[in-house]
Amino acid sequence: MLLSRHTRRREVLALLGAIAWISKSQAQQVTKPVIGFLRSTSSRPFEHLVSAFRDGLRETGFVEGVNVAVGYRYADNDLARLPSLVSELGSRRAAVIVGNRLAVQAIMAADPTMPVVFAVAEDPVETRLVSSLSRPSGNATGVSFFGGAALDVKRLEILHEIIPAGLPIAVLLDVEYGQGERALPSVAAAARSLRRAIIVVRSSWAELNAAFDDVARAQAGALLVSGSPGFTSRQHELVTLAARHGLPASYDQRAYVELGGLMSYAAELSGAYRQVGIYAGRILKGDKPADLPVALPTKFELVINLRTARSLGLVIPPTLLARADEVIE
Repeated sequence: MLLSRHTRRREVLALLGAIAWISKSQAQQVTKPVIGFLRSTSSRPFEHLVSAFRDGLRETGFVEGVNVAVGYRYADNDLARLPSLVSELGSRRAAVIVGNRLAVQAIMAADPTMPVVFAVAEDPVETRLVSSLSRPSGNATGVSFFGGAALDVKRLEILHEIIPAGLPIAVLLDVEYGQGERALPSVAAAARSLRRAIIVVRSSWAELNAAFDDVARAQAGALLVSGSPGFTSRQHELVTLAARHGLPASYDQRAYVELGGLMSYAAELSGAYRQVGIYAGRILKGDKPADLPVALPTKFELVINLRTARSLGLVIPPTLLARADEVIE
């Protein structure tokens, strides 16, 4: 049956409209800016930090999948993979890449002109990510939630309050991460002032079973786990081993306590990653990293798992419970 002229005209117009819509959609996809999200660790247990990062992006008007794309890459603690992951994000024409220290150092080595936003637990001046906190002056800025040795000292003092006098405290350091080693002299000095012996156990994140055997042989009364990306990727294993050996342990992130660890004292990390998202959005809008001062933590929190304390036969002093920002029952 022959189609009328008007019918054919409607069909042609509909086809042209569909072509225009497809072309517009493809153009939007091509021009949508890309942010790289690179970590030297595994993706778990960082999902909540990714959510905080997205919250920060939204505050600057960027919504993932709508007007910005995010390419996520994780090296799973295999540092040799970082250069290829940086190259992948470069091939996606990332406008800015965010990451932890090891990831950012790999980015800066591969492409010094790439704008980067870091979230680090170290002093970024000491690790040469920036020349100054107030005026970074290069292509990198971000958030440093480091407390340096002060946080490890504080964790030691809290453990000292809850375990009997005379029992040593083991300090677990990641041999692949230097921050804990740099904090060790301050921790040792604090232990001496408290008249508390410490036992230093050095391990990699892949050898935790042997490390805990060493702690058990030393008959330590508690364990201070120094923070590191490798240890963070093994949170569940660390908490499980501490429980198996009946060790009261203190950690550098509240996520350990939520998994059943005894306590943590640390900067509030979700706020740090939200700020990373804000900075990434501002750079997409044209701000230069050199003009964005490195943000520092404004809140530190003490979290105690009272259920774990009871399972260990510990009585947490009421004065310590009163100081806690959160007590998990």
